[in-house]
Amino acid sequence: MDWWKSRWAKMGLVVLAGALGVYGLVYLDVVSRARASYEEGEKYMDWYRHPEKKKEFFDQRFEADKAKLTEPDLKEKLDALAFDRDYALSESSLKYAYQWYKDTYELFSPPESKWVKMARVKAPETLELWKQELREQKIPFEDTTFD
Repeated sequence: MDWWKSRWAKMGLVVLAGALGVYGLVYLDVVSRARASYEEGEKYMDWYRHPEKKKEFFDQRFEADKAKLTEPDLKEKLDALAFDRDYALSESSLKYAYQWYKDTYELFSPPESKWVKMARVKAPETLELWKQELREQKIPFEDTTFD
């Protein structure tokens, strides 16, 4: 009797195919998450280089949220929206870019996808820019703060 025709061999192949399928899906999910995380870091780097894009983004979000407001407590809600917008604009784009790059290589590897590799290169460069920004603003920090 041919062993590969046995019921156990067929079941084994089904289990193996299932395991490979699950592994493949997990791989695709992790790589796609790495890409999304890396691209989020790129968005913040672009906002660092072009602050007007950041302002435009948060102004548009403010206007869209403002349009959804209703009469009860309108003044308080409008003040809260303005506070959120102003806070987001005051936050360092470099801080967020660094964190997204760092998350990309810490959370989504292995596998060592191209997104993870690019994030590993960009994170230290971005961290140095962020430290320089903090020094210029005379904000004290220690290197251990960024670990």
